Amino acid sequence: MTDQNNEQGRRWAKDYFAYFIKWIILSLVTGAVCGVTGGAFARCVSWATQFRSVNGWMILFLPAAGLLIVLMYQKLKLSGVGTNAVFDSAVEGDSLKFRLIPAIFVGTVLTHLFGGSAGREGAALQIGGDIGNHIGQMFRFDEEDKKIATMTGMAAFFAALFGTPVTAAVFVATVISVGMVKHAALVPGMIASVFAAEVASLMGATPVRFQIESPDVSPLMMGKVMLLAAACGLVSAIFVMVLHYAKGLYERFLKNPYLRVLVGGAVIVGLTFLVGNQDYNGAGVDVIARAIGQGQARPWDFAMKILFTALTLEAGFKGGEIVPTFYIGATFGCVFGQLLGIPAGFAAAVGFAAMFAGVTNTMITSILLAAEVFGGAGLPYFGVACMLSFVFSGYNGLFSSQVIIFSKLRPRRVMKKVDHRVDLDKDCKAVAGDGREPETGKNNEEYDPKRGDM
Repeated sequence: MTDQNNEQGRRWAKDYFAYFIKWIILSLVTGAVCGVTGGAFARCVSWATQFRSVNGWMILFLPAAGLLIVLMYQKLKLSGVGTNAVFDSAVEGDSLKFRLIPAIFVGTVLTHLFGGSAGREGAALQIGGDIGNHIGQMFRFDEEDKKIATMTGMAAFFAALFGTPVTAAVFVATVISVGMVKHAALVPGMIASVFAAEVASLMGATPVRFQIESPDVSPLMMGKVMLLAAACGLVSAIFVMVLHYAKGLYERFLKNPYLRVLVGGAVIVGLTFLVGNQDYNGAGVDVIARAIGQGQARPWDFAMKILFTALTLEAGFKGGEIVPTFYIGATFGCVFGQLLGIPAGFAAAVGFAAMFAGVTNTMITSILLAAEVFGGAGLPYFGVACMLSFVFSGYNGLFSSQVIIFSKLRPRRVMKKVDHRVDLDKDCKAVAGDGREPETGKNNEEYDPKRGDM
């Protein structure tokens, strides 16, 4: 019996050692590639933003840039391929097309250069996932390990752009199936994220950091923050709803993708001239910094950013929704927080994190984001805010491939794909349809993305 136990122990030690070596190598390679690529991408987006800010006339060519982006995606046969395709690859182990990397890279830079309202995390998840997927293929990984390789690349590129390695690793391990942690992806994701963030920093990428002053924890202030958080959850649901309706309107009245992006670009140009500035174009990092650092935002800033972002991304331009989410959260928090009696800059920071929790359905990740970005100040407030925003956002989210495993209101499994429609009444009832517990057998089934909703 002792010999058998010793043999089993040696086998386990060998397996763990092989696991450690394999994923260390993959993590370092992925981190290096994503760090270099991410650093170059960050610098290109930064240059595009600065060039447009000095040359405001560039906005006039946004429709032409949109036509170029659609043409590029059509020629490369990538139409309709986006972040959800990368999520599906992480779930099913499918191979990704390498040409997606230059396409989303160029498409995002062009969108920022000519004034489309977009972020950059869409590119981060797509480029990083594609890099990880192909490194997994190069290492001849099986289908299961290739899923982890894809997720490792997603985390590494996210960390390279935002300088938040802990957030990146946990985000990728939890965002696809809300309520389930892909533990196997945490170690390689964390190592690759830390390495990628360091490499990108050496290349000039600037991590997202803000200095804030947090009020002392008190019941009164906590109550005010809770009200702000609930409002952020509702705003996040509205943001997703507007994206959904913008997509529906474009597809209904402008079925041709070239005409769609041309009209969408023209509308953005017209709106820009109407408002008289370019505060709602590009990512809007300067507006976020002003809201958090100086406590300054206009009451309509968050609504205008929602409109500009929906019209830009659903028309066919490239980028992402997360940085616009930060913008919406910071400006809304700044204005609404002041009405509640919360210091404006701190309220903007709370809105920044709470909106991220609402639109991505990643409660724990959002708390980690607040800790990395704001240095841990006011963590109890951020914790409560992210949790409440997560609940009040309902079953809505940016990623249609995302599955919410457990109910947000009751301790039971619902296995529900995110809904791009806002139905708060339905969300406040049991998601099983009639208010009763789901059937035990079906409730315990594992979600299969090919079957759709359960």
